[in-house]
Amino acid sequence: MAKPNYAFEKRQRELAKKRKKEEKASRKASPSQHDDAPQGQPGEAAAENPPPAGNTPRED
Repeated sequence: MAKPNYAFEKRQRELAKKRKKEEKASRKASPSQHDDAPQGQPGEAAAENPPPAGNTPRED
């Protein structure tokens, strides 16, 4: 019987953790674009979910 390759398994777990961490960071960096957001017309989402008051960009 073949011996288990623990180093390979450990590396795969580490890569999975790293991938998950990077996905979380990318979701955190762009919270307006979620994978589970409904796909429709571009104007629909903005009309249904208006931005909260006071969070508009400043124009100097």
